[in-house]
Amino acid sequence: MIKKIIHRLESLTDLAQIKLTNKQFIFVSSILVGILAAFAVIVLKTFAHWVFLFATYLTSNTGIFKYGYIKIVLPVIGIMLTVFVVKKFLGGTIEKGTSQILYAVAKKASIIPRKQMYAQIVTSSLTVGLGGSAGLESPIVITGAAFGSNYAQRFKLGYKDRTLLIGCGVAAGIGAAFNAPIAGVLFAIEVLLVDVSISAFTPIMISAATGALVSEIVLDETILLSFKQQQTFNYHNIPYYILLGLCTGFIAVYYSRNFQRVEHFFARLRLKPYKKALIGASIVAILIFIFPTLFGEGYESIKTLSEKDPGILLENTLFSSFRNNSWALLLFVGATLMLKVFATAITLGSGGNGGNFAPSLFLGSYVGFFFSKFLNLTGLTNLPVSNFTLVGMAGILSGLFHAPLTAIFLIAEITGGYALMIPLMMVASISFAISKRFEKHSLDVKNLARKGNAFTSNKDANVLSNLDINAVIQTDFLTIAAQDTLEKLVDLISHSNQVVFAVVNPENELLGVVHFNDIREIIFNQYRVKYTLIKDIMKKPSDIIYPADSMETVMNKFENTKVSFLPVAKNGKYYGFISKRIALEAYRRKLKSMIIE
Repeated sequence: MIKKIIHRLESLTDLAQIKLTNKQFIFVSSILVGILAAFAVIVLKTFAHWVFLFATYLTSNTGIFKYGYIKIVLPVIGIMLTVFVVKKFLGGTIEKGTSQILYAVAKKASIIPRKQMYAQIVTSSLTVGLGGSAGLESPIVITGAAFGSNYAQRFKLGYKDRTLLIGCGVAAGIGAAFNAPIAGVLFAIEVLLVDVSISAFTPIMISAATGALVSEIVLDETILLSFKQQQTFNYHNIPYYILLGLCTGFIAVYYSRNFQRVEHFFARLRLKPYKKALIGASIVAILIFIFPTLFGEGYESIKTLSEKDPGILLENTLFSSFRNNSWALLLFVGATLMLKVFATAITLGSGGNGGNFAPSLFLGSYVGFFFSKFLNLTGLTNLPVSNFTLVGMAGILSGLFHAPLTAIFLIAEITGGYALMIPLMMVASISFAISKRFEKHSLDVKNLARKGNAFTSNKDANVLSNLDINAVIQTDFLTIAAQDTLEKLVDLISHSNQVVFAVVNPENELLGVVHFNDIREIIFNQYRVKYTLIKDIMKKPSDIIYPADSMETVMNKFENTKVSFLPVAKNGKYYGFISKRIALEAYRRKLKSMIIE
């Protein structure tokens, strides 16, 4: 039955592609991709929410589940099951994080594997749905992008349209996950498709609105992260919002660096996948046992912090006897925000799947609460705690993802208005500036940058990264010795098309270069031709290219030296030349193939 429905829909879409113009078909496609991404969100969010309610119900009763024992068992089961699914059904590996979308756009012509349409849903629902301390938004974004890419492949759309539909899937995923279509559009453009054209806005907006609408109709509002209660903005609190922006910026740097350290630690562990998963899951379980708010996405605790009685967080924990002690609650929140990065990094590093979007919101709310509550308890001022809790989320999100616009409008949308726009803009921009000062790349881009892979904020770098340097090296150039005379060089010039020659010794080591333009004035002087040695006229190379260099590095060397040919050295020996003209021709061919592919 389902296959018949899918087949009928494909037939109708095939007909639409024939009858409609390409622009009209893209508009229709953006709606379909938005619907697919929205249903992926509905499946993931509903599953995670019901597991949380199940664990909370068991915890609230007496017996072996008191103090959250069930919450330390479920994450272990979830991470172990994730590793099992990856090994048995997904080829042993699964790519995590939105950086893979950047990589696909930059180096894979916007081709995302078909398995990503379901792999992220299955694995992240097991990890995060069963309590792993991570978020579902990154898997949602990857799934939406995979729907967009594979939809475009199914209907044989080119690179430009594939990339556009990837953006549509991403925008729809974020729009549906938070019922925030504007934030979905901004995330797609600000984080993933930085160089998108103005004409692409309309399909992306259509897709984001579609995703948000489907989510609004089908998904229970209590499952989404939303806030109705907020206090009035008071401009007298501006200095404190500035301080909050500074705090969130530095804490975003703290999170980013420690996340990388923990993830690399687990990557270097030479253990079998199941053993690594068990060790990591056990550590996460211990952290959750002590600080139960680290369980799952943590959105319920964010809502609790922004309400009138945040002391509820201490109920059914080891600290329940301090339920009404404000300083104890503050210490609990402070310890939780410092440990969140380790809980998330261990969850993902040991084999679980998820992302850092939800943890950034979790951390931001805790930072905002801690900052404002601490100042209130000291008697220095009387700040609106719920406002600072909400604005703090924008600060950390902006600092971690280097996406201030997404952060501003996401919090504005989930709070149901723009009353906090001024503090949101201040905190998000300050946090972004601080984070950018200490971390050149956002959390998701750091791994790509470390490996030397380009990403979509630099289109030229994307194209160059797809070129093979060996394809433009010319190894058949004639060489000359330093002790030879200019007479021999003139003979070589007359029997070849070369205008540049490498000067080498008997071991084929590069000593210098001679360019025809440098000897043009003396080659008609017979005496000088016969008695001038090459070593007297050769010049030191302006720069040397190595086979390990990227094409971006090669083009930068040409730009800096202002020459047309550069020699290539391999293993300390002369190897050949690269012509700037040939390199540019290869760039143009690759760019053309990506546009019309």
